[in-house]
Amino acid sequence: MKHIFLLFILLTSLFSVELKIKADSFTTDEKAGLSIFDGNVHIVKYKDEINASKVIINTDEHHKPTRFEAQGNVSFHIQTNDNGIYEGRAQKMIYSPLKKEYYFYTDVYLSQLNEKKVIIGEEVVLKTIEGKAYAKGKKSEPVIMIFDLPEKENKKEDIK
Repeated sequence: MKHIFLLFILLTSLFSVELKIKADSFTTDEKAGLSIFDGNVHIVKYKDEINASKVIINTDEHHKPTRFEAQGNVSFHIQTNDNGIYEGRAQKMIYSPLKKEYYFYTDVYLSQLNEKKVIIGEEVVLKTIEGKAYAKGKKSEPVIMIFDLPEKENKKEDIK
């Protein structure tokens, strides 16, 4: 079977959210709380979407995900509770569902679409509950932050 579909029902806060994962292959070790999705992995959860070459999910004793690790050509679209909309790419991403924090590593490009901000670096942390982000550059390259500054419109009175 080329594509494997797996549905998890997650309890986030008081609401139930469906998590859909599509991959070329799937292996699991329930005792260890480990699920591995390999090849063309595509994850959809509500308005969030993640694509990667491989995704490893750790679960607790109740089979609820505690950690997601996406590896290889990771791309993503994330919407936070405060309606921040982020898109980007990295070589590795770790998501902590309990803390609602994303950690992006290696060649990170993170764009906040609704605020027109971009962060480029080697390591970027996005804390969705706190609405904070942190970034580090390579030893030889700095972090780059790009954002729009609204310009004051020239009024006729200012020109005279």
